[in-house]
Amino acid sequence: MRYFLEFAYKGTNYHGWQYQPNATSVQETLTKAITTILKTEIDLVGAGRTDSGVHAKQMFAHFDYDLEIDIPHLIHKLNSFLPKDIAVLDFHKVHDDAHARFDAKKRTYEYHIHTKKNAFESDDSWYNQHELNLEKMNEACKILFNYIDFECFSKVHTDVNTFNCTIFEANWKKNNDKLIFTISADRFLRNMVRAIVGTMINIGLEKVSLIDFTKIIESKDRNKAGFSVPAHGLYLTKVEYPFLRK
Repeated sequence: MRYFLEFAYKGTNYHGWQYQPNATSVQETLTKAITTILKTEIDLVGAGRTDSGVHAKQMFAHFDYDLEIDIPHLIHKLNSFLPKDIAVLDFHKVHDDAHARFDAKKRTYEYHIHTKKNAFESDDSWYNQHELNLEKMNEACKILFNYIDFECFSKVHTDVNTFNCTIFEANWKKNNDKLIFTISADRFLRNMVRAIVGTMINIGLEKVSLIDFTKIIESKDRNKAGFSVPAHGLYLTKVEYPFLRK
């Protein structure tokens, strides 16, 4: 039987989701925990990878297990066993061919910025005290919908067959001293969100125009796009599947 594990984590103490040699990953930590509890070797296949320091409010991984799971009991045992920065949210019994990565139809990320120094936000949000033109940054968001090829925002030398992504939502919102960028797409390239945010910061600082932003996308050249903002402000917030309830 195949199960989807739904979970969340604070990425500060981890070198991303995926197994890393000589470094602690979320995948390794979760796999060891569920293997110990279920007393059988478990192989977790994640919905995607998150880089070192990136957080997830909702993430999925699938695994196969021969027996029926007592879901409330297993959630309780795992959350008691796991470190405090990883939380198991639910298990979903799915069809045997369901795949956590390939069946995901929509992923949503948020990037958090605080504009006044805050001692409690240092691990969870990026501090940027500069005045930003949010109106222009939201105009840049609209430009994203005109394109599907986002090679200019991709990490170089990435092993992918296509740089095409369909963006469903992109916007900036201000809440007191907090700025939050939200973006949803069918898929994301490595480093894509952090590169988009960095480029839009330059637009907000009025160092890059909206016309320049269009040229950057059409160039397909990572060197022409902006800097990558730090990982600790980035959150994977939602992964959607056609066969799971919303």
